[in-house]
Parts: sequence; C-alpha cells; structure tokens
Amino acid sequence: MNVTHVEVFPLFVPLSQSIEAPVSIPHAEKVQSIVFGGYRATIVRITTDTGIVGYGECMTRFAAGAYKPIIEEISPIVVGSDPMQPERTWEIMYATMMNRGHNRGFFIEALSGIDIALWDIRAKALGLPLYMFLGGRQRDMIPSYASSLRMRETSIVLETAREFIDQGFRSIKIKLGKNPEGYLQDIRLVEKIREEVGDDIVLTVDANCGYHEDYKLALRVGRELEKLGIQWFEEPISPDNMYGYKFLSDNLDMAIAWGESSFTRFDFANMFAERCVDIVQPNPCRVGGLTEIARIAHMSQSFHVPYAPHTGSCSALCLAVSLHIATALPNMLTFEVMRSDWSKQDYNPLRNDLLNEPYDVFDNGFLHAPAADKPGIGIEVNDEILERYKVA
Repeated sequence: MNVTHVEVFPLFVPLSQSIEAPVSIPHAEKVQSIVFGGYRATIVRITTDTGIVGYGECMTRFAAGAYKPIIEEISPIVVGSDPMQPERTWEIMYATMMNRGHNRGFFIEALSGIDIALWDIRAKALGLPLYMFLGGRQRDMIPSYASSLRMRETSIVLETAREFIDQGFRSIKIKLGKNPEGYLQDIRLVEKIREEVGDDIVLTVDANCGYHEDYKLALRVGRELEKLGIQWFEEPISPDNMYGYKFLSDNLDMAIAWGESSFTRFDFANMFAERCVDIVQPNPCRVGGLTEIARIAHMSQSFHVPYAPHTGSCSALCLAVSLHIATALPNMLTFEVMRSDWSKQDYNPLRNDLLNEPYDVFDNGFLHAPAADKPGIGIEVNDEILERYKVA
C-alpha cells in the first residue's frame, strides 16, 4: 500500500460581529479582532492506492491558509510512502527543516496533520481503532471537566457553574488573568465560585499566560488560589519562560499545568528534565502528531507526570483523536470538554458539524471511550463543511 494523494483544506468561519477577547491575551485591544475573528482549522486528507483514506488536523490559531503551501511542498516525501510506517515518514519530513530553524510553529503543526492522517490509514488497514496503537484500551470511561468559566458578571459566572454541575460535571476550569493588576478581583470571584459549588467539586484555573513574564505576580496569585483548594494553575506565564515555570513549580504546592503551546518531544524533554511541570497538556495536532504524542506520553510516564489533553479551539477531528489518546494512556488525568464557543452569536460548525456522527458521548462526568468496532479514528468527515468553509 502506498500514498497516492495529499489534500489540504484550510477552513475559516468568520464571526458576524467582533467580540472582546474571551480569555487573557497580551495587547488584547490591538489583536483580539485577528486572533478571535473567526473559527479556524486545517484538515489533511490522504488517499492510498487501495482506496483507504485517512484524516488529520493541523492545530490552527492563525492564517489557516499558511499550512497549505507547507504541506504541498513536503508532500513529495509523503506521496509514494508506506502509510504503515508513519514514524519513518515523520523523521524524513522533519529532516527537511530540522537544521534550518523551522522545528516549531507552522511547520510542526503542518507535519502533525499529515502524521495523524497516516496513523488513521494504518489503523484502518489493520481494522483496529487508533487507541490500539497508543497503549490499548486502558479505560471505557474517560474522566472529564467542563471548560471554562470565563470572567463575566458574577451572577452569570455562578449560574454557569451551577449549570455545569447540573449537566453532571464534577470538575470545572476557571479562566482568569485578563486584568493582571486587578488580580485580587479575580481571586474574589474564585472565592465566590468555591462557595457556590462547594468543596466536593474540583476547580482548576487557566490564566492563558495572563501574567506574561511576571512570575512573582503569578506566585502571589497562586498562593491565594492554593487557599481555595484549586487543583492546578494552568499557563500562568509565557510558555517560553521555562525557568519561570520551574520557579512556580518549586514554590507552589498546587500543581502547575502547561504544554499546549509547546512543540515536539524536545520541548517536553526539557520540561520534564528541569522538573518545571506537574501536569502536561500537549495537543496532538500541534506537537507533531501521534508519532510525537507517543514519545511525549512515554516520557511523562517515566517522570510520573499526569497527562491532561489540551483541546481548546480545535475542530471536532482533533477532539476525536484526543479521545483515543485519553483512552490509551495509563497516566491520563482528565479530559477537557469545551462548553461554549467564542461568540454567543456565532455557532462553530467546525466543532459541531464537521463530523457526520457525534464523536463524544458524555455521561455524568465521563466521556465514553471510542467504539471498539470502528477502525482508525472512527469518524466520517462532512465533505460539505470542508468545501463550504475552505479558503485559498
């Protein structure tokens, strides 16, 4: 079996009206219309000479069309290759830019989409679900948490928290950090959330790097959060400040979680070796696909670091892949279930309509693991959505 064709679908769904940044982001007033101007995804479709088709996704936060020329230029390596050997193809693709400085960012995200599609083909060819190649079926039910409570008017936040609990969630993530100077207001709101939900609900906090380079401020915030029984403090500072994360990890009893903005096993090897992460959160569509996820997962087990998959703003395809990872990893902690789109007015079809059948079934705090009788990722992509939202 050989690969015969590689196709790329950059997708963009513009919002009908501009919105304020729903999470912490530097210089929000200048960049929010770009970063949060619409829903994005880049889907890769690979076809073989036997007719088996595989799908992958490139984690896309900006310029969905940028991935297309990267994938098209690297596709001669993929076309004609054996899809039963995705790890070998990965190493050859990586070699094109490894010593030229493009070993992160758009290039690795582009490789991620190709790699996932090859793994999908491999699993389909053998008639097995994807998780069987990542460690087997470790669990039937995947513990999950509601993401996220955003910093809004207090009554709305508390009402939303109650709704999450009524839906069956026993764990909720809170967003903060949009106003670093006014961090005490954030702490007071977290206090009210804790009072509202009680001590039996697990609460986590995500600052989306809101404290930037000020790790001393992040430490002050973290110490206040510890008093409220917060399980983890996610991305308090810039993801390129590894020693700031080490400082926080060394000085807080609460777990430090990060990794959604990191690339390849080499970034994660440094995190683990320096002991600056307590919960790791790689995204398969960003780090280099399933080839790299397997390597990162093995390292995380070796360093006794729990794994909590990042889902964020990806499409349903990435979420379906992530469920396979969560099914297979022995050290999987909990799965992020996004409960709202960026915009209240604009529905996200890339999350809700891209797949022909639901990929997730939620049941009282847990997601069901992917079906054992569906090979590969186990999804059917809606071609109409690919065509409707495709951009050049």
